[in-house]
Amino acid sequence: MKKIHYILAGALLLTSLSGCDKGFEEVNRNPVQSTNIDPIYLFSNAQYTTTFSAQTIMYEEAIVQQIYTPFGGVNNGGNYNQDNRTNTMVNWNFFYSGTGNGNNGPIKLLADVMNQTKSDANRSNLYNMARIWKVYVFQVLVDSYGDVPYSQAGQAYTQSTYLPKYDNQQDIYNDLLNELDQATAALDASKRVETGDLYFKGNIAQWKKLGYSLMLRVAMRLSKVDAAKAQSFVQKAVAGGVMQSNDDNVKIQYTSIFPSPTSNLWNGTEKANFYLAQPFVNYLKQTNDPRLKPIATKYAEPSKDPSGTTEDNTPANQIGFPIGYDNGNVSTAPGYPGNVGSGGWKYSQLNRRTVAKVDAPQHYITYAQTQLLLAEAAQRGWTTGSAATFYTNGVTAHMNQMKEYDASATIAATDITAYLTANPFDATKALEQINTQYWVASFLNGPEAFANFRRSGFPTLTPNPYPGKTIAGTFIRRLTYPLSEKSVNADNYNAAVSRQGADDLDTRVFWDK
Repeated sequence: MKKIHYILAGALLLTSLSGCDKGFEEVNRNPVQSTNIDPIYLFSNAQYTTTFSAQTIMYEEAIVQQIYTPFGGVNNGGNYNQDNRTNTMVNWNFFYSGTGNGNNGPIKLLADVMNQTKSDANRSNLYNMARIWKVYVFQVLVDSYGDVPYSQAGQAYTQSTYLPKYDNQQDIYNDLLNELDQATAALDASKRVETGDLYFKGNIAQWKKLGYSLMLRVAMRLSKVDAAKAQSFVQKAVAGGVMQSNDDNVKIQYTSIFPSPTSNLWNGTEKANFYLAQPFVNYLKQTNDPRLKPIATKYAEPSKDPSGTTEDNTPANQIGFPIGYDNGNVSTAPGYPGNVGSGGWKYSQLNRRTVAKVDAPQHYITYAQTQLLLAEAAQRGWTTGSAATFYTNGVTAHMNQMKEYDASATIAATDITAYLTANPFDATKALEQINTQYWVASFLNGPEAFANFRRSGFPTLTPNPYPGKTIAGTFIRRLTYPLSEKSVNADNYNAAVSRQGADDLDTRVFWDK
């Protein structure tokens, strides 16, 4: 009898399990959860996550001597001319994996967008917009590091490529130009408008101007290594049509809910630790530049919010932090203005009511930059038009761009005219003048300011004399790879280092001659 009971129990169990399995998938599927995301949402997230982290202040902005901190430790970088891989790796991590910003990186997202839309004729504009923005992202990566994963990047999910090879940086640049040429021409205003686009709501005319303005930027990087190719693509960009006004600026407008990624430096616990650098402040003061007033402020107590201390934004009173000094010896610097008991020094900082607001926009490609690049191209004889006119347009555009930070940062037309009258275009020192203005127009866009400084050699800056430097040369020439690449992706990392040179701050990228 016991055996019969066991058999009956087993039969009942099997029946029960069979019954439970029926409809199992339907019961356990979330009826309201999306299983297929519209690629426009992936694209807009890629735009949003193409961001400059706080660490660009530690390196790029410090190297070009616009912003400076006297502290080492977690802030160590370009201020000391030392290799701090916690900070050098951030562009890499943000763009490839999204590490640090709580999202997937733009490369993963753009690869997914392109994979979903490549064969969909109805989404061809989105496909080509993704190709154009991918060029922007990879230009920053190549300019920062040299050889980087490119052809196999973003393929972990689609191709199971977890350890991508590093492509030759010059080959990448060649492909970037070809991608811009093809993708920008393929944009079609008669096809679907992708209104989820964060920059222009899918406006194809503006996307074409973005594509050709980016083409101009990429081409001008080649000015010292392939002048013929640079000229050819400059002319293609001009013929295609570049930006025509500040309305065409490519930017992210942050909000108090989605604040600027650098806002904590200016408004949080670090606010007494970062200052405008002396060379930048001195240049603006010496030329009576009206941009100094909305950019720079001296706070009586830098550690406090503006509402809790007095502010002085009188241009004549601004003092930049001297390059080469740290918190231990800055009191020995010439003209030392003193420290503040509650924290910080009596040096100029970013104005937290304008350029350092938590909701201040981040600019990527601007009309001002584009006009200044055209000024250099015209000076070199690579395009028609007056270098002087392009120069004037570029300076005027950036001064007018200031009001995008806050209405109080608006520069009067009469002040712009007075500045240009006092600082007219001078053909005898055109390249220095144009690229020094490009340095100002790229303020707070650290990767672009750093790249153009290396390419052009301007502005003329005195090397940082900090005694503890680990570089052999006078200026940092590139950023170093993440240590994780050396251990996890060792074969491809070693191949890149063997091809391009040592993984240090002195090795130059291919266009930096």
